[in-house]
Amino acid sequence: MGFWKNLFGSDTLEPTKKTRLRQVPNQSGQIFFSTEKDIDLYELEELCDSVGWARRPIRKVRIALQHSFVVLSMWEHRGGFKRLIGFARATSDYAFNATLWDVVVHPDFQGRGLGKALMEEMIRELRKSDISNISLFADAHVVEFYSQLGFNADPEGIKGMFWYP
Repeated sequence: MGFWKNLFGSDTLEPTKKTRLRQVPNQSGQIFFSTEKDIDLYELEELCDSVGWARRPIRKVRIALQHSFVVLSMWEHRGGFKRLIGFARATSDYAFNATLWDVVVHPDFQGRGLGKALMEEMIRELRKSDISNISLFADAHVVEFYSQLGFNADPEGIKGMFWYP
């Protein structure tokens, strides 16, 4: 509940240090971005469920958020109703590099430019910390989306390597 109190503690919605108001065209509600890490984990998992992601243990999700460099959530506010509609997080070496994880926008809000807005906000947050190399892993069906935002597949022919237990 601390998150809601910090984010929407008064009757008037004023952006705080960890929130930023963004009016999105053709939306009757307002869109807020927050870098607050205190997110309702069940609400986050419902968002991930909405796009068909596999369930993850809540305790591990909590640890992942605590150890993330940037956590960015996107909220729709319409009247007195607040809804988590997007999310992304980044891990980092705190100097040069960051990797984006768990980028998700609720299907009801896809196709409206909100995924682009979420990514632009995340890049803005990372650039404020002078992070210059941003990487991510993308499923084949979203590679074009990230390419349109300036991400390059396999820059300079570098291939990622993975180890799995």
